[in-house]
Amino acid sequence: MLAVLLAFAFAFTNGVHDASNAISSLVATRAATPLQGVVLAAVFNLLGPLVIGAAVATTIGGIVTVGGSAAIEVIGSGLLAAVSWNVLTWRVGLPSSSGHALIGGLVGAGVVEGGVDAIRWGGLDGLHPVGVFGAAIALAVSPVLGALAALLVIRGLRALGRRATRRWRGPTLRGEWVTSALLAFSHGANDAQKSVGVIAALLVADGRIVSLSSPTWAEAGCAGVMTLGTALGGWRIVKTIGRRIYPLEPTDGLASQSASAGVILGASLVGGPVSTTQVVASSVIGVGGGRRRWHHVNWAIVRDMGGAWIVTMPATAAIAAVAVTVWGWIA
Repeated sequence: MLAVLLAFAFAFTNGVHDASNAISSLVATRAATPLQGVVLAAVFNLLGPLVIGAAVATTIGGIVTVGGSAAIEVIGSGLLAAVSWNVLTWRVGLPSSSGHALIGGLVGAGVVEGGVDAIRWGGLDGLHPVGVFGAAIALAVSPVLGALAALLVIRGLRALGRRATRRWRGPTLRGEWVTSALLAFSHGANDAQKSVGVIAALLVADGRIVSLSSPTWAEAGCAGVMTLGTALGGWRIVKTIGRRIYPLEPTDGLASQSASAGVILGASLVGGPVSTTQVVASSVIGVGGGRRRWHHVNWAIVRDMGGAWIVTMPATAAIAAVAVTVWGWIA
């Protein structure tokens, strides 16, 4: 099925964009080589979706409310738009949100196919995000939490290490391995489940399954393909996150990774789809603020990233709107 293949393609480009962020600080601060970072990300990206569960997949899979062949057209077109946008932004080395791209694509295709009633707009059910608005709230709040958490963590680490000698460097570098592994784990639990969610929705629409419960083969396949994306193409984004926003030192990397992992893991547990790119990039900015070095932050890069995040949803919605029309003609 073409739409399922597009879901795996989205997972691959998601890995190119987002999974690379799990190791950007680790590699940029020379705590690990690129190969070591990729192996670490591979292992924990695979574990994340298998251990944490399918809360995020359920949120994403429930955005489109149309059924049957129409759902396949809508989801396939949304995925095509998200993949196209991910490839475009990767080519210019610009960290962009795969979550924004997917949701924008689904909404654009769904509205063209079935009007506004074809989309579950939702909101919040307690702490659990529901539908488009719930996902949008999670995407909007998580970068703020990432920056604030990193600011607090770096200040705490600086207070602890105020009288530290050079012996502090060894434990810090080893700590980066732990926090990078946790970040890769949380990323797998959140981002791989986005692809799993749309695969589940496609299988429901095709009558293969009766609920949005996530097939194990889809979880393992999406996590594996996403990790492959990291290994083959994520280094443009690693360079931007790890070196171009703010010059990271080992302690900075430890703070950024631990703060990001905590935010993303928490979001995964409540079913909130978030952007690893946004959270990690914001945490790097928070580290600069925590060191009171706001002037060392490359605000030109931050501005470009912010612009990309703002334009992603409408851009992918427009691409998907065209794609679903063409898909209908071909079908």
